[in-house]
Amino acid sequence: MLHSPRLTQLALTIALAVGAPVALAAEPAAVKPAKPASVPATEVTAKAPLPLEELRTFAEVMDRIKAAYVEPVDDKTLLENAIKGMLSNLDPHSAYLGPEDFQELQESTSGEFGGLGIEVGQEDGFIKVVSPIDDTPASRAGVQAGDLIVKINGAPTRGQTMTEAVDKMRGKIGEKITLTLVRDGGNPFDVTLARAVIQVKSVKSQLLENDYGYIRITQFQVKTGEEVGKALAKLRKDNGKKLRGLVLDLRNNPGGVLQSAVEVADHFLTKGLIVYTKGRIANSELRFSADPADASEGVPLVVLINGGSASASEIVAGALQDQKRAVLMGTDSFGKGSVQTVLPLANDRALKLTTALYFTPSGRSIQAQGIVPDIEVRQAKLTAEVDTDNFKEADLQGHLGNGNGGADRPTGSSKRKERPQDDDFQLSQALSLLKGLNVTKGH
Repeated sequence: MLHSPRLTQLALTIALAVGAPVALAAEPAAVKPAKPASVPATEVTAKAPLPLEELRTFAEVMDRIKAAYVEPVDDKTLLENAIKGMLSNLDPHSAYLGPEDFQELQESTSGEFGGLGIEVGQEDGFIKVVSPIDDTPASRAGVQAGDLIVKINGAPTRGQTMTEAVDKMRGKIGEKITLTLVRDGGNPFDVTLARAVIQVKSVKSQLLENDYGYIRITQFQVKTGEEVGKALAKLRKDNGKKLRGLVLDLRNNPGGVLQSAVEVADHFLTKGLIVYTKGRIANSELRFSADPADASEGVPLVVLINGGSASASEIVAGALQDQKRAVLMGTDSFGKGSVQTVLPLANDRALKLTTALYFTPSGRSIQAQGIVPDIEVRQAKLTAEVDTDNFKEADLQGHLGNGNGGADRPTGSSKRKERPQDDDFQLSQALSLLKGLNVTKGH
């Protein structure tokens, strides 16, 4: 497992969107798979001769721009723009990273970066919120997955590239920015946010109630696998004994580092394939298998996913589903099944290039399809029934005591503090399923 990351010339990672700190991007850290087995690389076609005619056209266009454009443009700007255009037209996830973008990419996957805390994608020319990151200005302001960002500080986003829009959303810490959002086809409305340093806690855990644990992964950072291992140990300690059920929450998790996804899945699997990648270069073709150790102790497991679960989240969900280790509940996932490789260049620049597709143990590619849950449960609002506080037998003066010596339970004695599952329908259904599994097993 990866515990001491180091920057290398080639790093396989999962990315959700074009390389920008607001959209979780590739991780430039060394990959040391749990149990990798190399796959023979496909022969790369021999180098074709340079397209001289097209290069002449390129040079001519560059000369015409320099000579006739309304304002002077230097060679460096023209060439960098040409490189960006070359990458942006390949697919939504390949990108040329300048020094600032490259630095921001490394910060985002380490768990700290500046911004609003929004994972974004593109839809019909608009910038779309894939998911707000927990405990950030965006999540606190009520920004929701699926919202369309139609304006940034009054300027329309339609026609802008995702990188351009992200650059506008970034800025000096503390400065305010106004986003105009459209939700579910309704009327546009404004949300004003203050930029902040985003410190992402990738793993949160707690006991939902006695014997039933809950782990939420907000995104896959370099140390997420290690953090999940610690969370499992803490849940057992807090419970005082082995858990009877666990909910792994991957909803609105946009992905992150490939190796971390492998490590998390490995915590719940003792054998078999986790994921494999297929590409044109040898370094992009790897197989990752589970280690025999079982940090989860085989606890019954329900995994929650939804349309905001992407990339590395889908690797974990797909592996646990194929290996029959967990029941997947929720709605269809995002459907990003490509791998990006970070290739550092000279002058603190880098190339983030889609180099492979990943496949679940059974050979499924989720690219543009997503993971279908075993049990579809759509999110719903829960409204607690008003307690009328009717009198009970234990409230009556002179009532008889419990024949077995049990304590009285008068009105109000059963009140309890709020729990996450009390206002989260999907989570409450997952917990109910775990309890049902234990009942049917006779535990």
